[in-house]
Amino acid sequence: MNQLTTELVDLLTLERLEAHIFRGQSRNLVGKRVFGGQVLGQALRAASYTTDRPAHSLHAYFLYGGDINAPIIYEVDKLRDGKSFISRQVRAIQHGRIIFSAMVSFVNEEEGLGYQMESPDYPEPDELIPEQQLKESLIDFVPENIRAAFMRPRQVEIRPVTVSNPFLPHPEIPKQAHYLRTHQPIAPGLVDDISLHQAIVAFYSDYTLMVTGLKPHGLSYVSPSLQCASIDHAIYFHRPVRADQWMLYDMESTVTHSSRGLNFGRMWQNGKLVCSTTQEGLMRVREFKTQ
Repeated sequence: MNQLTTELVDLLTLERLEAHIFRGQSRNLVGKRVFGGQVLGQALRAASYTTDRPAHSLHAYFLYGGDINAPIIYEVDKLRDGKSFISRQVRAIQHGRIIFSAMVSFVNEEEGLGYQMESPDYPEPDELIPEQQLKESLIDFVPENIRAAFMRPRQVEIRPVTVSNPFLPHPEIPKQAHYLRTHQPIAPGLVDDISLHQAIVAFYSDYTLMVTGLKPHGLSYVSPSLQCASIDHAIYFHRPVRADQWMLYDMESTVTHSSRGLNFGRMWQNGKLVCSTTQEGLMRVREFKTQ
């Protein structure tokens, strides 16, 4: 596998300390705090280690920022083992305090009523410019003090449908979309591991979703005096997913108020709606610009 793909798989592979206690490593992916997608993916993986069924929903709260220099302990509580549904609670602990809490539900796929909304009509990923190439075209706009972090390749490949310059933001409708997948196919010995694919999808579901609500305000995640943080996150798995195949992530924000923004995402693969996400984020402007 590609080095970045191998690093991602390793990041989402936890060490079992006891029957329901696991340890995950941390990495500097987005800055001084642990990337929320890392905690989402690791927490989902920890819960998955305690059952043989695929997850169908995760509901999580981010309580404290994570320390990138320390591992995270995941404690899993077995709340219910039913004939259909299995329920787990996961607590992520670092330096003796809970930094993240989630409820995860698992169920086997079964036959039943079927419907989905119409899929969006966007260009195919092969028609789009890779995100890394777009970042290289913005190098003259990137301040020296954040250039290395901004130019660092992500653990997944991204092809933006909607393109904008985060260093020259302007008011836009609160919608965006991009395609995602791992840089290389998952290794043969892991390709059938459903929990790994779901954990990777949870990992990249946190990319850019929260900042959708910044668009109508003419702000971006690099705007001065802006404080952004994930407050909560939910993800629903409607169908089986493959994290190493292109997935279209279509996002919109419906409301921003009281320094918070509510964002929704839908993931499409091969014309099927496979996942839905919801996230509320903190978007606090510490100082308003004067005209």
